Amino acid sequence: MHRIDDTQRAAFLSAHAGWEMDGEIITRTFTLTDFSDALGFVVRVGVLAEVADHHPDIDIRWNKVTLTLSTHSERSLTAKDTDLAAAIDGL
Repeated sequence: MHRIDDTQRAAFLSAHAGWEMDGEIITRTFTLTDFSDALGFVVRVGVLAEVADHHPDIDIRWNKVTLTLSTHSERSLTAKDTDLAAAIDGL
């Protein structure tokens, strides 16, 4: 996997509202109904992550789940990150 370029980064952000980019990471906070819904969402994200063999950093705060994606082995943002983020948006 190689670093995605600035054009690909801009296209991803344009197509996926809510995701924010900071250097080589993308982050999005999802607001759910309550803690139970947040946990259920995390489980669904976990299934997608296992299938993709790519795992986000996950922070749960009662009804808010923040996901952070970056390809650590490449020390950059790659298509693995944007592909998983797009799949998560489909949940």
